[in-house]
Amino acid sequence: MAAGKIDARALTTHADFTAAVKLQQEIWGFDEIELLPVRLFVVATKIGGQAFGAFDGDRMVGFCLATPGLKPGGKYYLHGHMLGVRKEYRNAGVGRILKLLQRDDAIGRGVSLIEWTFDPLEIKNAYFNMERLGAIVRRYVQNQYGTTTSHLHGGLPTDRCTAEWWLESSRVKALLDGQPIARTPIEARISVPANIATLRENEPAQAREIQQRISEEFRAAFHKDLAVTGFERTTEAGTYLLGPWQYT
Repeated sequence: MAAGKIDARALTTHADFTAAVKLQQEIWGFDEIELLPVRLFVVATKIGGQAFGAFDGDRMVGFCLATPGLKPGGKYYLHGHMLGVRKEYRNAGVGRILKLLQRDDAIGRGVSLIEWTFDPLEIKNAYFNMERLGAIVRRYVQNQYGTTTSHLHGGLPTDRCTAEWWLESSRVKALLDGQPIARTPIEARISVPANIATLRENEPAQAREIQQRISEEFRAAFHKDLAVTGFERTTEAGTYLLGPWQYT
């Protein structure tokens, strides 16, 4: 579908939050018990979190929700808990609009880090996180949310990578400005076959084997203090590029 002008703004009313819950159910197909309720949106916006929506006219086509977090030592950050976009708008730049609004709001409040989890089998999402936003990854969690009712998860354990988005790092600023970034030496590669979505739907046992294999590879690389600093896509695979990383 060709989108019109996409506007994004903070969600502030119960009607806004209700629309986001309905959109969440449409995108993921969760059973009601697994939906993030209106109450969570209310609380998040009252305690320093974020709730933003993207609109094509009056129609909500995407939303994101983040909650405040606290690191050891008292460092405050934001945890991006959910970002969803209607299927017909997923190539219209809606996700990027929402993420940049999150970034601007966070920087305006003195926050330097937003984190979120993502499925490492989702190649398009991984490319977006690393190559469009400039996030890095240093943590892998097995079955973080348990097995869910979402058709998008295909009955697999919800293994997740944790994206770290250092909002004012030279890496992020360069990418968002369309400038080349300094690449660290690549010391490891972790590949996911390009047809993983088809395998997850039609060959779940094979998809599970791939998930287990990359889980072992990620954890071995992170044990060596490597980080995901890039992502390559070909017709055959999506490949995580890992090397040393430090904040600059």
